Amino acid sequence: MQLSSLSPPLTLARQRIGVLLLPGFSMLSHASAVEPLLMANQLSGQVLYQVFTLSTDEQPVRSSAQLSCHADYTLEGAPPHLDMVLICAPSPLPYALPAKLMEWLRHQPSRTMLGGLAGGAEVLARTGLLEGYRATLPWQRFAAFAQAYPQVTLSQQLFEIDRNRITCASGTAAMDMMLTLVRQQQSSHLVEQVSEHFMCERIRMADERQHVPLRHRLGHAPQSLVDAVTLMEANIEEPLSTLELAEHLGISRRQLERLFKKYLQAVPSRYYLNLRLQDARKQLRESDRSVGDIAFATGFSSAAHFSTAYRNHFGLTPREERLS
Repeated sequence: MQLSSLSPPLTLARQRIGVLLLPGFSMLSHASAVEPLLMANQLSGQVLYQVFTLSTDEQPVRSSAQLSCHADYTLEGAPPHLDMVLICAPSPLPYALPAKLMEWLRHQPSRTMLGGLAGGAEVLARTGLLEGYRATLPWQRFAAFAQAYPQVTLSQQLFEIDRNRITCASGTAAMDMMLTLVRQQQSSHLVEQVSEHFMCERIRMADERQHVPLRHRLGHAPQSLVDAVTLMEANIEEPLSTLELAEHLGISRRQLERLFKKYLQAVPSRYYLNLRLQDARKQLRESDRSVGDIAFATGFSSAAHFSTAYRNHFGLTPREERLS
């Protein structure tokens, strides 16, 4: 059986993609971005994506795992008319960028999509190419990045696709991002085949947040606030009232409310509701449990109450979430 019979004929133009490797790049991020494209070619029986590896000079590029990669082209000899340039760089970015690299990026045509894998977002930010865009990068860099680049709208999601800029956290988030692009450019059918090949049970969506450790999320907040959020996360099925939380912590309800307002810009009940709904969304996307079971598992008294709260928060009902 020919590979071309595995999926319907696709007629979109071939995408020419340059993958720029910088010293210390993550091989996992690189493979997670490139392998889905190459597999899309194989399963479709067509060269939908033509991938070129780029480097700043003729020397091998050493990865974070100390493996060397010989690029196909230097910047000076890079193929013309690239549809996308993906920058694969370490995070944090521990060195100054060569002037010729920054100049080359700034001179890419406006139609070229520019992407950052892990520290690649910092490369784009340093060149001014993320100003006015939404972008993300590994959570460990959120605070420093936000302070250094206030003109960039920082997102805590796994990946961001904002017009002709794409960015993602490190590791396998690159695969979720690239499969989302393949779905947009080709077909859902092809994406399902690619994800099945890699035994990827579920493609995470762009609106899913990175899992940031609690202490890092709350920064220098008092321990009592950290303890309050920990109690909330441990009591999703049977939520505690704000008064019960305060009593557990040995502080007054007003003190607890002031802490949430100061550090989280929310009242405790609203923050708690968001936690429960985020947990419900995860279950809807990742399990076959009924809507009613998920409602009770996340502290709602009825499926109707759950559906109303879910729609008010996310803009669609739980059943519509499963169909999206």
